[in-house]
Amino acid sequence: MKKFNQNVIDVIGNTPIVRLNKVAANVESDIYVKLEYMNPGGSIKERIAKHIIEQAIERGDLKPGGTIVEGTSGNTGVGLAMYAAVHGYKCVFVLPDKQSIEKINNLRAFGAKVVVTPTNVEPDDPRSYYSVAKRIAETTPNSFYANQYYNLDNQEAHIRSTGPEIFDQTGGDFDVFMCGVGTGGTISGTGKYLKSVMPELKVVGVDIEGSILAPFWRTGEVVEAHGYVLEGIGEDIFPDNLDFSVIDDFVMIEDKESFVMTRRLLTEEGIYAGGSSGAAVVGAIRYAESLDTPKKILVILPDSGNRYTGKIYNDQWMRDGGYIDSPYNMTVGEMLHHTGKATKLIKLQDDKNIGHAIEIMKANDISQLPVFKGDSLVGYVSESKLATPLFEGTIDLNDNINLVMSNDYEVVSLKTPLQTIQNQLMLGKTIFVSDDDGNIVSIVTFTDIVGYIAGA
Repeated sequence: MKKFNQNVIDVIGNTPIVRLNKVAANVESDIYVKLEYMNPGGSIKERIAKHIIEQAIERGDLKPGGTIVEGTSGNTGVGLAMYAAVHGYKCVFVLPDKQSIEKINNLRAFGAKVVVTPTNVEPDDPRSYYSVAKRIAETTPNSFYANQYYNLDNQEAHIRSTGPEIFDQTGGDFDVFMCGVGTGGTISGTGKYLKSVMPELKVVGVDIEGSILAPFWRTGEVVEAHGYVLEGIGEDIFPDNLDFSVIDDFVMIEDKESFVMTRRLLTEEGIYAGGSSGAAVVGAIRYAESLDTPKKILVILPDSGNRYTGKIYNDQWMRDGGYIDSPYNMTVGEMLHHTGKATKLIKLQDDKNIGHAIEIMKANDISQLPVFKGDSLVGYVSESKLATPLFEGTIDLNDNINLVMSNDYEVVSLKTPLQTIQNQLMLGKTIFVSDDDGNIVSIVTFTDIVGYIAGA
């Protein structure tokens, strides 16, 4: 055979660079992206996995038949698992529970053992994925802890691989290098190499709101981390692989704009990448908008979109998170206002008879009628619950309404998000709405929701 490789590890790297066209049409700078998801395992992390393991073998830290242990957001794990599959090692990976199910399933498909830990705990908490991975490595015989955050072979992999590859592909014909920042290996290693051959190059990191990295670079102060949904960017620790001296600037982004851009990359550019890629592109566009003169900007797109089919590429997940518009992304009060139903509630006192209730429903063209005792809601009657006993003759029009009244209902406020009650309504639950003073002011039915959506 004329051209082939010995195994899949040999084809890591040499990923293409393409120009963005539609999504970056409104900026004067040219934005180029390096498609790291075209590595055989779908991410840039295969570069560091290969180098970390090879260095561990060379130093004698990883012996034949040993177990590789790592705390990972999923991509490094796939790279390590791929190498382990080819060379006969076992793997144990620890992931925080915010990682996509696709990442977890990918690792298990390689035969790895996967431990899932809580996301919202402090880094030094014994339940954190950092702590659990370290503990597993310490208690597993013949194991090697890859430790991508503090093992400088991570950074070295990019000095030896990613940086030279980019320079060879571009001839140094660009002005700004950008990527998301997590462990710091990509930006520090690639940035160091590129600056050694391109002294005028600017290296710009992309960080997410809630991370402590960019705020520390700007102020020198350690802020309190808070939660975010994006995977692969941002940290609540300072990894040894992150060399702040390499970085010339930071751009901060948020979850929603990152996810929306990720989907645009697919629908407008044909680029099937993950959420951190969308984040990096948002950051690049924002940085380009801040420039006085157009520049050539090169951006790393770290991983594949096939890891996020249940999240970013799932319309329902995006709607539930408020990341894309939905008819349900409003309050109950706003929906009632739009449908013109935010009017005085028609109601019945509990001393009235069934015939009176039917007359009120007929006169007002309504199918449900709340029943009050004084100012307090005690139940409701509906056409559907009246029909059968009337036909069967088990009730009379002169009977008190309490004989057919139902108390199977819920009360929500005008400020309740509509999406929180949609399932109850679809199941036929009756929902009453109260104002800020606790007064019942309206009733919501599934018909109201359907009518609103149809007219939206």
